[in-house]
Amino acid sequence: MSPHPTFLASLATVAAVVTALAVGPSRRWTFDRLRTDRGQTTAEYALVILGAAAIAVLILSWATDTNVIGKLFDFVIGKVIGRAG
Repeated sequence: MSPHPTFLASLATVAAVVTALAVGPSRRWTFDRLRTDRGQTTAEYALVILGAAAIAVLILSWATDTNVIGKLFDFVIGKVIGRAG
């Protein structure tokens, strides 16, 4: 059984703090940088992108199975030829 993601994030933060304190005052900015939520926002955007990609795959697989794309293409080409015609 794998550890809970929150536990892993907490462990990573503790390790970063210990490292930042161990290297001295010249690198203490690392601790302040780690306390921000910028990484969390990036992860949220990544999850949204993955969700959108999953929905796109589902729609494409449905459209391919039902031949909707071919019917749409035939409809559009028919209208273009009809107007040019």
